[in-house]
Amino acid sequence: MNWDQIEGSWKEQKGKLMTTWGKLTNDDIESIAGKRTTLLGLLQSRYGRGREEAEQEIDLWAAKIR
Repeated sequence: MNWDQIEGSWKEQKGKLMTTWGKLTNDDIESIAGKRTTLLGLLQSRYGRGREEAEQEIDLWAAKIR
């Protein structure tokens, strides 16, 4: 699924996101609101990931969801 599709179906994707990254709070999920860069920043801060690692995780997650 490409990011435009994810952003367009954000309400449906929120649960999948929380399942994958459990350290993200409901407030985090709401603040992301389908914005990849916001998710990227939160993964870096909550999980201590580097930018490239966080981007790879997001890409893998996006490829798995439907």
